[in-house]
Amino acid sequence: MNATMLGLRRGWIEQLNQWSDRKELFNAVAGSVVTYGLLILWIGDTPVEGTTVTTGTFMTPGFIAFAIFTTGLTALPMLIAADRGEGTLLRARTLPRGIRVYLVGRATTVLLTILVNVALVLAFAIPLAGVPAPATPARWFTLAWVVVLGTLAVVPVGAVIGSLLPGPKAGAMLALPAMLLMVVSGVMLPLETLPDLVRRIAEVFPLYWQALGLRAALLPDSVLATEVAHAWRLGQAATVLGAWAVGGMVLAPWLLRRVRGR
Repeated sequence: MNATMLGLRRGWIEQLNQWSDRKELFNAVAGSVVTYGLLILWIGDTPVEGTTVTTGTFMTPGFIAFAIFTTGLTALPMLIAADRGEGTLLRARTLPRGIRVYLVGRATTVLLTILVNVALVLAFAIPLAGVPAPATPARWFTLAWVVVLGTLAVVPVGAVIGSLLPGPKAGAMLALPAMLLMVVSGVMLPLETLPDLVRRIAEVFPLYWQALGLRAALLPDSVLATEVAHAWRLGQAATVLGAWAVGGMVLAPWLLRRVRGR
């Protein structure tokens, strides 16, 4: 518990430092909001067949899910690779539970960054794309646990990837696999339009379940016509995301200690 509290404090201080840098804050805000706005303008307001929503509305939860996914699996590994090169991980390893404190701190920073991006995108999505705000406390609760658990599902995996990268510049190679996974995960288009084998592969990874949970929180039930089994399957989503989170939290500290040991 002490290591967790120290990690939370470390992550909060680091996030405050990032927010105090106006240039970095502007780049982060402009990156998420401007990209979302351009996607809405490009996709347009074509109705999704069999539902009462437009393509832009359907795409919004997927955009948020992909932002969570890429922050944990592309941005975080580059930060960890840079910390490894600068000796931050080596110094953390010399302290009691230092690696665990470091991971909790990084997870806290990533979660706060994601929460800010989600809030900004929703602030523009509601008037721009017609995305309805969650109408009930249950939907607000679904939005909250999907964002938090979805973040915890990818942060440890990002830490593992970061420990294996030869350097921060090598993180650029992660963009292509992430884009391919976005295509096969039904993030921007209904998954039912894809072959059955592709759907089964997508369901192994957290990105599909992140997008599914966010659609359950933000979109009307008419979208169920495009979902697999025509159900939100939130229990299964929580199970898969929880499994990724627990497995990553067990593997990441061990692998980071092993890398620093070498």
